[in-house]
Amino acid sequence: MILIGQYDSPFVRRVAIALHTYGFAYEHWPWSTFADADKLAAYNPLRRVPTLVIGDDEVLIESSAILDFLDERADRAAVLMARGGAERRTALWVCALATGLCDKMVSLVYEGALHQTVSDDWVSRCRTQIAAVMDRLEADRAARPTAYWLGARLGHADIAVACAWRFLQEAHPALYDSGRWPALDGHARRCEDLPAFKLVVQAFLPPGSQ
Repeated sequence: MILIGQYDSPFVRRVAIALHTYGFAYEHWPWSTFADADKLAAYNPLRRVPTLVIGDDEVLIESSAILDFLDERADRAAVLMARGGAERRTALWVCALATGLCDKMVSLVYEGALHQTVSDDWVSRCRTQIAAVMDRLEADRAARPTAYWLGARLGHADIAVACAWRFLQEAHPALYDSGRWPALDGHARRCEDLPAFKLVVQAFLPPGSQ
């Protein structure tokens, strides 16, 4: 397998962490969606990451689809997502909020870096959505006494939130507030101490600086 994309993307990072957690070997091509767009287009016409090449003529795109594929290949006892029921629905809800949060944070990065005239309305909307999602996730995590979101074992929900939290710190430090969201801060710190997280780290670089 070949994973395309840089680890400063929270979407690429969550896939890479799952690969390491599952013990899957893979080759990493740290291509930039800007500097390497033409090369990336040969595998993904959207020129987006993560992109996972799994065969000569088979490519997966979007982190959720890639993780679903990895879950199918993993040992059933080690899968990072419940197969069904309320636990699965909760995990999917957390993942959806975390990845939606990342979408908004990426949009906010692009608004400031790529547009000559920044839309104050768009920036305000993104910031409102980011804070609202963080508040909701904080309340849910604070109500759970378990080591990880849904119990004693790491899951996709934990990875998605921790990757979003790190991206918030690095890409939008002015919005980062550990005092407002202490449960999320503690959660992310616990995750970042795990070997798989330490193996997949890259400082965030603004668009155009790669």
